[in-house]
Amino acid sequence: MGIRKKNNKNPPVLSHEFVIQNHADIVSCIAMVFLLGLMFEITSKVAVLFITVQYNVTISENEGAEETTVNYFHNGLKDLATVFFYMLVAIIMHAIIQEYVLDKINRKMHFSKTKHSKFNESGQLSAFYLCSCLWGASILFSENILSRPVSLWEDYPHVLMPFQMKFYYICQLGYWLHALPELYFQKAKKEDIPRQLVYISLYLVHIAGAYILNLNRLGLVLLVLHYFVELLFHVSRLIYFSNETRQTGFTVWAFLFVLGRLLTLSLSVLTVGFGLAGSERQGLNLAEGNFNILFVRITVLAAICTTQAFMMWKFINFQLRRWREHAQTQALKKKSVSTKSKSKKANGVNGSVSANGADSPRARKEKSS
Repeated sequence: MGIRKKNNKNPPVLSHEFVIQNHADIVSCIAMVFLLGLMFEITSKVAVLFITVQYNVTISENEGAEETTVNYFHNGLKDLATVFFYMLVAIIMHAIIQEYVLDKINRKMHFSKTKHSKFNESGQLSAFYLCSCLWGASILFSENILSRPVSLWEDYPHVLMPFQMKFYYICQLGYWLHALPELYFQKAKKEDIPRQLVYISLYLVHIAGAYILNLNRLGLVLLVLHYFVELLFHVSRLIYFSNETRQTGFTVWAFLFVLGRLLTLSLSVLTVGFGLAGSERQGLNLAEGNFNILFVRITVLAAICTTQAFMMWKFINFQLRRWREHAQTQALKKKSVSTKSKSKKANGVNGSVSANGADSPRARKEKSS
């Protein structure tokens, strides 16, 4: 993400610079149109599609002598409208964090252009990963998914979701979709765009795949696990920018990164390769949301394994680059120390020669004359 320079001159309306400088206000006006649409009966039916979570199903449950109703939700095409609205909300939140938090810290720290861009990226992602981790963990505990691992594949397909889980997936898709226009709004460097497009696409494909294939429980567990590891990395990078001697966080992150990849592969193989493969409900049924066939299971496992292998490859290259840079800095320090010691020795020799020269025969002749 590039540095946004404030310009006293007002750019032409609807020019690129005008849109970039005022994109948060423009998006806020668009979101306000949907909110105002709720106030009028003619437009409320359309506005509801964008703002509220769709596909509500009410189920009656008997708890003793009393009968209670519980609201569940399933997925559908109308969710695209809801994802679009919360993509707008993510753009607004991104601008608020950037202007009122990150920009103020950047003015105090006086970072270079490279550090400025990385600091903004880590600051935004740290806030998102922290909220997503806490929110996702609360859903896992409330639904007792961690206490019953068999619930990851038991009673598949998991078509019905509680409100919090469905809203979580809507917000996740909205956030990673908002990252695409942010490449333009934040003036991302051309060399950084391919890298960011790759990881944005990976997030969207995996989250949407878990949501559409009704693997929402497995997807939620893997997301929380992955987000926790990524949160540690970006927090460590923020600490490193404030003080370059503090690198302990990267060591802890490296260990948890490898452990996270192993846990991701283990849970995926256990759920998809064994749990769903041994389930009684086999076959493809779009009406029931059942995708439990061999082709889908192999595709899901291949996508997860390929992604984990790609991440490990990037991780190994990252660690090798860090070790090379560390070795180079250590070599430069040794050279500077050796040159200083040599210069001190040379000064000592010159001093002794000059001192001995004062008592030489020539000096004594000069004194006697």
